[in-house]
Amino acid sequence: MIETACWILRCDHRLLILAGTDAPSPFVTGAHLGSGQPSDAIAVGEWQGRPCYAADVDCFPEVGGAEPMPLRALFAAAGGEAFALAGRAVQLLDWQAQHRFCGRCGTPTEKKASEHAMQCPACGLLVYPRISPAIMVLVRDGDKLLLARSPRFKPGVFSALAGFVEPGETLEQCAVREVREEVGIEIANLRYFASQPWPFPNSLMVAFFADYAGGVITPDPTEIEAADWFALDALPLLPEPISISRQLIDAARRG
Repeated sequence: MIETACWILRCDHRLLILAGTDAPSPFVTGAHLGSGQPSDAIAVGEWQGRPCYAADVDCFPEVGGAEPMPLRALFAAAGGEAFALAGRAVQLLDWQAQHRFCGRCGTPTEKKASEHAMQCPACGLLVYPRISPAIMVLVRDGDKLLLARSPRFKPGVFSALAGFVEPGETLEQCAVREVREEVGIEIANLRYFASQPWPFPNSLMVAFFADYAGGVITPDPTEIEAADWFALDALPLLPEPISISRQLIDAARRG
């Protein structure tokens, strides 16, 4: 029942976060909501055996020990499972807010009850949540890893190379192109590692290992602030452990 569910509430691009003994939590309960249920709620899954819904609200309810927090801050604070569900909630809320009108004929859309889809009652166009695939590549040359940093990273942090897949492109073609464009080298022996949903804003990160196959590191100044080879025992500051980029690098360190 929706009354006994847990809720992820968003207001002004921030989530209502409860302070906990172990880790912050983005989930509030029906008791926190009082008598009013948020409108346009979206079912986003389950949390600890209870159905979970997400909703945009004009203002947060008064909840003791709770505070607004951006989703990105929750990334390192709440753990992987909570972050994944909160990220799914944010992506679905964005999709609902951004597709209130049909992109073909301009008619107000309606939310389908049987699936996550916005449907136009006039022309029948169905719009599903958008997912943008992106690749991540960790290039290795012997006992050295190629790591780079974007100007958008926290100071000092280096990571694997990454970029979005273009229309008509395979994941493998994207990996080769992105590495060539960002740092000017060639790769070979591409090997799949894992994937991770990444809600900034709606990506699916697909991570690979690759071997160095030639060329000199020449960073693209519009994308890469710095790039270099790093020995496995002398790596720079790395991304948070919950991120697939860190998991990829840690897997390389373990051999």
